[in-house]
Amino acid sequence: MNDMANPGYSAVYEAQGTDRAGLGGHDAVSNASQPMGVVLEISGAGGLIALDLQRLAECGADVDPSIAQSGLVGSQIRIMAGSNCLLASIRDQKQGRRADEGIIATVDFLGEGAVDPQTGALTSFRRGVTQYPLPGALAYPAGTGDLRRIYSGDGRAVVNVGKVHPTTTIRASLYIDSLLGKHFALLGSTGTGKSTALALILHRICELAPQGHILMIDPHGEYASAFRHTGLILDVSNLQLPYWLMNFEEHCEILLSSQGDNRQVDAEILGKCLLAARQKNRLAEALGGRITVDSPVPYLISDLQAILHNEMGKLEKATTTAPYVRLKSRIDELRGDPRFNFLFSGMLVGDTMVDVLSRMFRLPSAGQPIAIIDVSGVPSEVTSTVVALLSRLVFDFSIWAREEDTRPILLVCEEAHRYVPNEKNADGSSVGRILSRIAKEGRKYGVSLGLVTQRPSDLAEGVLSQCGTILSMRLNNERDQAFVRAAMPEGARGFLDSIPALRNRECIICGEGVAIPMRVSFDDLEEAKRPASSDPSFSQLWRQSGDDHQMVMRTVQRWRTQGR
Repeated sequence: MNDMANPGYSAVYEAQGTDRAGLGGHDAVSNASQPMGVVLEISGAGGLIALDLQRLAECGADVDPSIAQSGLVGSQIRIMAGSNCLLASIRDQKQGRRADEGIIATVDFLGEGAVDPQTGALTSFRRGVTQYPLPGALAYPAGTGDLRRIYSGDGRAVVNVGKVHPTTTIRASLYIDSLLGKHFALLGSTGTGKSTALALILHRICELAPQGHILMIDPHGEYASAFRHTGLILDVSNLQLPYWLMNFEEHCEILLSSQGDNRQVDAEILGKCLLAARQKNRLAEALGGRITVDSPVPYLISDLQAILHNEMGKLEKATTTAPYVRLKSRIDELRGDPRFNFLFSGMLVGDTMVDVLSRMFRLPSAGQPIAIIDVSGVPSEVTSTVVALLSRLVFDFSIWAREEDTRPILLVCEEAHRYVPNEKNADGSSVGRILSRIAKEGRKYGVSLGLVTQRPSDLAEGVLSQCGTILSMRLNNERDQAFVRAAMPEGARGFLDSIPALRNRECIICGEGVAIPMRVSFDDLEEAKRPASSDPSFSQLWRQSGDDHQMVMRTVQRWRTQGR
């Protein structure tokens, strides 16, 4: 832009004693100390900046990659506001109304700090703005040194997961207490590296906190290979989840097959008989009978069946026995189905609650701070109920353990949109209610929630809004992009616009878990620590032949035995 078109622009430079002819040259002071633009307009969350084309070219040739990127969309610049220095992110740009007016950029304010009078460096950075600049204030490039001081953290515990774009040396740090204490969501379309990114974050957390307590629900069996050395892997072959740990609502989801008015009748009968079965246990007597239908007191399935039979025998009209027949038939069906052995095995009748919880929640961790619950082998009709049971156990345990020394638990849920769907797709299942409750109340009791999904627009909006940190990888669907954009804080809007343009293994992170919004390129993860989620290579696999018939035979055998 020329000074005739912007008369105030030259005056500002002259007031600073700056010779524009020598800006950025090797004979002059560094580009970082020279202004590259001037503030035209200010609002509560950002403003408009006029950027000088000559200065953009000079900064673009700087050896510092951060300065070289300054002035481009997604980059950061510094703006003087009295004694403070604001850091702002460039959201978008446009050419001035005339070709000689330079570039007009919209910026979002990220935070502010002080300027060291000796070195000119940005120090004591903090999020938020207390003193706004006035129109006419100068804008400067943000150098790698400034950004390193901001991104490196403020002394709180962090895990490093990658490099901050566009630098090659600044580490991207996540504040572990804020990340977990206020929940997080990892979003990204299929094929963007979401599973590997999650594995990387969890590995780094385990390295930082080897005595941690992490429970991850894995719906596809992807993560067993990633944590086989550092975690406990539980699936239908060794899960041993006692049926009597289910509350009444979960019992209804598994045992009731009727609908409408019949379902209400069946539920009333089941509740009455279930309570009677729990009361037959000696543990109930030791508790003085102060138990409810939801109390996790062991009972025998045979006792429940006997009580149903006795209650049915008291009836006078044969037509009223239908609810009892339905319940008895369903129980017989589940007990005879080998797919449900992890839930209804006779070995699970004893009072093993302490052992089950200690093993699942890693108390003690015994060098394996994470438990992977592989539910890929769980029958699809009860998967949601099993996830609900696991989630509720985490929440209820934390509620009743609040008088003890706190043992925070991180619950990570893959394919979260399947379990906490939006209102349009809601089916009224218990898993949606318990995960929603954890999102709203879990932090009070030391329960952290990590939600992972490829379809954020199908996720309950209220749940995503409870996530203090959002990590968004590339999203291809416009509806997903709009949904995430609405959930992000205002200061991150410039970063959000780049979500469709992210490469694989790149991510926009904003919220409580980071100092300021950042674009991150994730670290490479060792092959042995990656989940089994890589895409097959058609070009290679379709060139191979041999052993096909035997492969089909083995597959059919596993298919028929359901993997057993």
